[in-house]
Amino acid sequence: MSVVISKLEEQKQVNGLDFPLLVTPHNEEVQADTSSFFQWVNSNKSELHDLLIKHGAVLFRGFPVDNSDKFEQMLNETDYKNMPYVGGAAPRSQVTESRIVTANESPATEKIPFHHEMAQVPTPPGYIYFYCDIAAEKGGATSILHSGEICKTFFDIAPDFAKKVEEQGVRYIRVMPEVTDTTSAIGRSWKDTFLVNTREEAEAKMREAGMSWEWLENGNVRTETRVLPAIRYDDETQQKVFFNSIVAVFTGWNDDRNQGETAVSTADGEFMDKEALMELVSAMDEKCVNFKWQDGDVLWINNHTVLHARQPFEGDRRILASIAFK
Repeated sequence: MSVVISKLEEQKQVNGLDFPLLVTPHNEEVQADTSSFFQWVNSNKSELHDLLIKHGAVLFRGFPVDNSDKFEQMLNETDYKNMPYVGGAAPRSQVTESRIVTANESPATEKIPFHHEMAQVPTPPGYIYFYCDIAAEKGGATSILHSGEICKTFFDIAPDFAKKVEEQGVRYIRVMPEVTDTTSAIGRSWKDTFLVNTREEAEAKMREAGMSWEWLENGNVRTETRVLPAIRYDDETQQKVFFNSIVAVFTGWNDDRNQGETAVSTADGEFMDKEALMELVSAMDEKCVNFKWQDGDVLWINNHTVLHARQPFEGDRRILASIAFK
């Protein structure tokens, strides 16, 4: 396998392994020539996937990926199956016809809290891929956090509440606007959320997901998910993970339509333990990795074992994203 493992200033060790793993070009041809790079990805796709599962996150730096089409082609050289972005809350724009969208387009001043991508839907993506088209002048890190590590911390902080969350699971409640609201981190419209044009089509999608809903007079819809697991066991890596959107919802689902603290509950209807979650948020900030994006960086994340967040930023910033089935 032709892979060079390098060191990243901001990386940490989790279970004795680099997090994230930094991969750099092994020769000038792969570094400069796009076709050679694509061939390298295809030839090493199994080994690269194994590294992703082992480390949870792999950062590719210094490779010839300088636009969205090349980012997409890189993914096309793997066996990862593209997944449509159905069910997510964040405002996004389609970039390529196939698999590339913008990352969360919420205001630059807002921090996007830690979450597993689309953990509030029955079938979340297995993997997420980010591409840095324009690095922010200041801030704007995509923070990553090992889910197994923070899961242990959750049980240390509030063992009784953590046990209840594990045993009961959680429900998510969200009011979706009829038209996407880009001023909100969760402003994705019900039309864009479910990739539909009519109420009837939206209801079919919600019914399929086991959701309940109520149409409001202004065209918005109040939705409630079925009970979903919040602490899961990942068979692939043999660990218990904090696989949910509890922190993101509790601290971040706030706009003219929603109040985060009443947007997630356990199966019996109890809202989250605020003191426990605030302590957990502090632990997340302490244990995470914030690395500074460079133009052309590509980050692969195993969505089942790694949470991610976004730090506020100044200046232009354009991060693209894609998701794939497990």
